[in-house]
Amino acid sequence: MISLRQINNRRFFKKLAVCSIALIGGIWMSGMTALAEETTDASVQLEIPAKSCILTDSAGNVLYEDNADQQMPPASITKIMTLLLTFEALDAGTLSIDQTVTCSEYAASMGGTQIWLEPGEEMVLSDIIKATAVNSANDCAMVLAETVAGSEEAFVAMMNEKAAQLGMTGTRFENPTGLDADGHLSTARDIAIMSAELLKHEGVTDYTTIWMDSLRNGETGLVNTNKLVRYYTGCTGLKTGTTDGAGSCLSATATRDGVSLIAVSMGSETSNDRFASCRTLLDYGFASFENYTPQLSEEDLTPIPTVGGQTAEVNLTADIPSGILIPKGAADQVEVTITRESSVTAPVEAGTELGNAIVSLNGKTLAEIKLRSADSVEKIDFTFALCRLWQLFTVSPFAGE
Repeated sequence: MISLRQINNRRFFKKLAVCSIALIGGIWMSGMTALAEETTDASVQLEIPAKSCILTDSAGNVLYEDNADQQMPPASITKIMTLLLTFEALDAGTLSIDQTVTCSEYAASMGGTQIWLEPGEEMVLSDIIKATAVNSANDCAMVLAETVAGSEEAFVAMMNEKAAQLGMTGTRFENPTGLDADGHLSTARDIAIMSAELLKHEGVTDYTTIWMDSLRNGETGLVNTNKLVRYYTGCTGLKTGTTDGAGSCLSATATRDGVSLIAVSMGSETSNDRFASCRTLLDYGFASFENYTPQLSEEDLTPIPTVGGQTAEVNLTADIPSGILIPKGAADQVEVTITRESSVTAPVEAGTELGNAIVSLNGKTLAEIKLRSADSVEKIDFTFALCRLWQLFTVSPFAGE
């Protein structure tokens, strides 16, 4: 290994000039990839009055599940995808939250829950989103679909494309409202996935946490169909669903002490059962799990020697995640296994992966933290060698005396 002291040694650089080029260099930066490893404890059996359920954290880690892959009608939980595509359009700038939209005759004809939009009635997009998220209005959901995609057919195609992108393998959408339709199916697992995706968008919970509000200058009252918004501490949403085919369903989200959870129940017999189901799941999650932040030592991030580089070492950096969920009291059992290169050959670009840290608990991977080069290291060339030699030979041996 070539040390910095050697590089600064005049005799070494005379030898370097004769031999042409030597060895040095380095790189490493860092990043982290959270892995959705299941932490489900098979010994835990919760009393959940639903045909299917799942509890996950916001990163997709499964904390509890029961029959989570059974395909069932999702009812108005469908509107999570409708809202997701709407917020994606807002983020992309193709829609504005303050723009005025018009209700079509078709949108006005939707059955089920609605705010009774009239054909040709105009309303600010923000209010249409509010009525969809809070009141589960089918006419407003259809207005969103037509505003985003131009037609229901085009919007449904977008819904299914997005579902495929998210890995929602058990889902097929036939409409943006959730009204029962042949082939319109989803699973508790898939609903948790799209719920987590929706919550990534800033401003969503401004709507999903509303308990009561009104539209049309107070003429139309809105009351959230999700009672947990009012009665469950930390609830951030998200969406109810009820049809004859689906029964009572709910995707409930909540955050406490930095822990964000998603509970989904499908196929409950009554509305109270769906709330009881998700309350039980969330209670279990908050009582049983806590956030954990891995610790990397200075030794773990010791610079790596470079070969043939213009600097002798490359510094390492790592983006350490702060939201890894583990069972409460298990922090002492978490293991961090470091794998890293012993040296690296120049040139090296900043951000080059030079190792990783595997965070695990009881043999299950919780996260993989990438160790990367913090800086770039250029390869030693003839010009660099001459310049370095010139600097050394032009410095007086008596300098500083």
